[in-house]
Amino acid sequence: MKPLTDIRVLDLTNVLAGPFACHQLAHMGAEVIKVEAVGRGDLARQLGADPELSQNNMGVSFLAQNAGKKSVTVNLKNPDGKALFVKLVATADVVVENFRPGVMDRLGVGYNHLKAIKPDLIYCAISGFGQDGPWKQRPAYDQIIQGTSGVMSVTGDTDSAPLRVGYPIADTVGGITAAFAISAALNATPRGTFLDVSMLESVLATMGWAVSNLLIAGVPPQANGNENPTSAPSGAFEASDGLINIAANKDEQWRLLTDHLGLAALRDRPEFASRESRKVNRLALKAELEAVLKTRPARDWAKELNTIGVPAGAVLTVPEVLDMPQITDRGFLHRFPDVPGVGRDIEVVTTGIKMDGAPLTVDSPPPELGVDNASIYSNLGLSESRIAELQKGGAI
Repeated sequence: MKPLTDIRVLDLTNVLAGPFACHQLAHMGAEVIKVEAVGRGDLARQLGADPELSQNNMGVSFLAQNAGKKSVTVNLKNPDGKALFVKLVATADVVVENFRPGVMDRLGVGYNHLKAIKPDLIYCAISGFGQDGPWKQRPAYDQIIQGTSGVMSVTGDTDSAPLRVGYPIADTVGGITAAFAISAALNATPRGTFLDVSMLESVLATMGWAVSNLLIAGVPPQANGNENPTSAPSGAFEASDGLINIAANKDEQWRLLTDHLGLAALRDRPEFASRESRKVNRLALKAELEAVLKTRPARDWAKELNTIGVPAGAVLTVPEVLDMPQITDRGFLHRFPDVPGVGRDIEVVTTGIKMDGAPLTVDSPPPELGVDNASIYSNLGLSESRIAELQKGGAI
């Protein structure tokens, strides 16, 4: 029994932040019904690195975080479509949307409208900047939030910053924050709340160490590249075949590292004698360590250093890490055979959570647009003829 079994979630979201939130909920056992626009659906259906799948409305970006969900179509601007959506809300526990603030109210299906029908409804609104404030109506995509949050200003080094993080970190952090808030609200007694999730604030919350250095110590965050400013040696170092990350943050690890590299004499030099002096002279220390590290491959060093208690790891590419037994043997990736609308097997990521030793998975692949109209709407009491009328009239 998964923790969210018997919970019904209506997912009105598009692209990534909202779908990623509901992706977590689906893997936790919730019945997630994507409520999509008639004819086009989630914009992510047209996005991704495979043009043919995008053309078929099953883009890679959609496939990435919509497994285990059902799909219905509704035109919320159509009176019959709106009435049908309200009827569906009466059966739900959670509604999640990521429109700009005020859009759902203008459509007549905002929180105040819906809670009159379903007082214990949990309504989660995900937006770039929140439901109030001077920026609330600004459009927001991941890169916009990365820039406004300060993430780009601290990514890269003095030559390359500001630099975008290489994946949509703001969208995914916003989505995880929303999933956490929804899960907590489901545990409240009595139920029923409005959750306002700001992507900007969600990202800033994850920057606690950097932000607190400014707020408490008065030190503005800097772009430090591959160097960890809190300790040395701690960062990325050149090996014979690429980079290796080493984090000798404790004095004990510093001793173990220098002994293993045959560089114990470095500990007697005043510029490397303490954590603070090593931080000040980190570049000189880096050169001393790399003179030895460059003689052998990164993975060899990583294996040896981890064995003696010095945290280390070769810097891998995405294909390399996905091929590692640490990933392949734990069930993190899930394969769906011969997916409808795709025409072949697909493999997707799950959540990174194991429950009682088993990875969280879902039974069904990402859905084709509107594939569940008949089953979901018939369960609301609509006849086949009525469903056909609604489809002909553009309501679904």
